[in-house]
Amino acid sequence: MENIDETPFRITRTVQALGSALRGEPEHVPDAGQGSSDRISSEPEKLWFKESSAKNLQNRDFLSPTTVLNTLYADGQVPPAVMGRVLSLKGCGVLPVAGGEVMGEGLRVRVDRIAAFQKVLSGVSAYLKPPSQRQGGVVLNCPALHPKPNLPSPDTLTLGQLRTVLLTDHLGALLRRQGFTVSCCPVLPEDSNIIVFLRILGVDWPSVPVSWTNDEREEKMLEALQNSPYKEREETDGGRRESEEKKMEGEKEWGTLRVNLKRVFQEEQLPGYDPSLGTCTVQRDSVSHLAQLDRATADCTVSTATAVHVTSCQDEFRQQQIAMLWRASGATLTQRHLVCGPVKTPGSHLSAAQYLQLRRVQMKEASEMKYGEQVEGQTWDDIIKVMTSATVRFELLSTVHMSPVTLDVQREGSVSTKGPRGGVFVMYNCARLHTLFDSYERGMEKGLYPEIPEGSQLDFSALKEEGEWLLLFNYLIPFSELLDQSGQALECDGGARVNLKTEQICKFLVSLSKDFSSYYNRVHVLGEPLPHLFNQMFCRLQLLRALRELYHRALDTLHLPPIRQL
Repeated sequence: MENIDETPFRITRTVQALGSALRGEPEHVPDAGQGSSDRISSEPEKLWFKESSAKNLQNRDFLSPTTVLNTLYADGQVPPAVMGRVLSLKGCGVLPVAGGEVMGEGLRVRVDRIAAFQKVLSGVSAYLKPPSQRQGGVVLNCPALHPKPNLPSPDTLTLGQLRTVLLTDHLGALLRRQGFTVSCCPVLPEDSNIIVFLRILGVDWPSVPVSWTNDEREEKMLEALQNSPYKEREETDGGRRESEEKKMEGEKEWGTLRVNLKRVFQEEQLPGYDPSLGTCTVQRDSVSHLAQLDRATADCTVSTATAVHVTSCQDEFRQQQIAMLWRASGATLTQRHLVCGPVKTPGSHLSAAQYLQLRRVQMKEASEMKYGEQVEGQTWDDIIKVMTSATVRFELLSTVHMSPVTLDVQREGSVSTKGPRGGVFVMYNCARLHTLFDSYERGMEKGLYPEIPEGSQLDFSALKEEGEWLLLFNYLIPFSELLDQSGQALECDGGARVNLKTEQICKFLVSLSKDFSSYYNRVHVLGEPLPHLFNQMFCRLQLLRALRELYHRALDTLHLPPIRQL
């Protein structure tokens, strides 16, 4: 049984509880033991809205609009008994209510902010991980990295394909944090050009020795297709004689084996596949692709697994063919397709290698312009490498995966080291937090400040700045549920395509950085070393220390190490 006092606050649970109270269903308020209460509510109506803008948070945290009240009650008048339930709201994970009233815009509710600060900042680790650990395996297949027939290289990899690789890498990190066993496909030869290139971007892709072969699995997959009930029968004696002659000579039947893919998804009732899928002639690279998938499945040590094919929109049809061929060979895994829109570069055509090199040069030039001659040596090389990787990842991952991305890749379009410009801006603000705590620690060494006390020893009523509540309410409390969303979406039934909202972490970090930057520029955190000012300073440091850890956890899902000084 969950303890109300120990369960972390959840926005979803609070909204559900408010909805139950408004409808007069107190028995449906989320309580101990309801394992599903962390999931997104499937209620047909939206009774409450969480506020997020600084302006609205000045007078309310949740709002039930007048239109909702008019639907539920005559003349929109909230009965006193209902109002009493809303104001006395309690439950596991439910934020405490400090007050509320019906105004022109609707029924607005204010959270007990002091209690929220106290609980969250005294146990922040619970807000930096998914609400629960899931079980199951996921095979992440990136078709862009499969040989066709040659191994891709940084010079042949398109920007659209690079987008699918980075998205696969990010998705793998998110799913592992939720408890899934993740296997990536295909494996690549160690120290190959493509592996070296991916490592520069922080992608730790699985590799095998150059001498490694997958011949046995290819033989296995070919035999499975030859024995598949979906194999097209040869119609002529000549065709049969040719096949028998090839078998006698020990050749594989490349180009003679045909499989009816339409029958596969129709007879097995697999929704969402292209109706124009017909009979497919099996090629050697297709069998190699299937053998890699078979290897990745064997590495998945759990009994239930899902395969997610992360592919560009241009390659979606081809990947549906591969998926149905795999099914025809006997594979029983659930298969989903995460489809990425194209990457457009008006006026230019760059390979992945050229794009990365351009951004690295621009990042170095921008750093030299801002920091001058000190931009030299290994330390700065490492900083520029990480900042370049951050720029690339945020440019390609901040957009909804199905939508196109348009990049400015003109040589004169320099990368900026300031302003709300994606990855650079995020890394810069993460570095500001490290600089702040370095300054505090130097003050401690000089005897100016004592150590930060435990949260239970602080009076959080000192946090009166609206920006402080905004950082807690919009970022620290919701982050745990944000980490959980990809797993929730993956577990939902659906057609061939799946939408995992892979852009959300990048957007979250950019939005956090804007609000943190605004607060940090406005508030002097490290005050004068006077004892009567210490409580407020320590409360703020507790909040910003939690934010620093949040940055680390979020950046880690993008395989970006924090920059500690700029």
